[in-house]
Amino acid sequence: MKEPKQLMVSAIQNGTVIDHVPAKNLFKVIQILGLDHIDNQITFGTNLESKKLGRKAIIKISDKFFEDDDINRIALVAPDAKLNIIRDYEVVEKKVVEVPDAITGIARCMNPKCITNFEEVTTRFRVVSKKNVALKCHYCEKITSQENMQII
Repeated sequence: MKEPKQLMVSAIQNGTVIDHVPAKNLFKVIQILGLDHIDNQITFGTNLESKKLGRKAIIKISDKFFEDDDINRIALVAPDAKLNIIRDYEVVEKKVVEVPDAITGIARCMNPKCITNFEEVTTRFRVVSKKNVALKCHYCEKITSQENMQII
């Protein structure tokens, strides 16, 4: 019996690997982080097998490191994501994304009558559920669920 062939994705020298992204949210993460507008080398795979998620995606970005605010954005659509910081081909730091207790200026309120949707007011939410992410608007008190969430 022949060994199955494996395609290896090349290692990155410096940058960030984002692992454990739900496969269905891969392109949301790419959009949230603005990866569709940068010139860095980006490699991604999707619908990879994962014991934890069933199907997952992974993103490798050369020469790019993220601020905590960006990581908070990832947590909204990929709450189990892991970030590996790579320097000289070695993992020098591992970060687990965590949905924060409050979200400011990242998501849109789903209430069309909310002041944040027609005035220049920065959105503010209190996170009322971290597992199935749900956000309570500071202004109108409506709950925005993960299914209805729009990232700004």
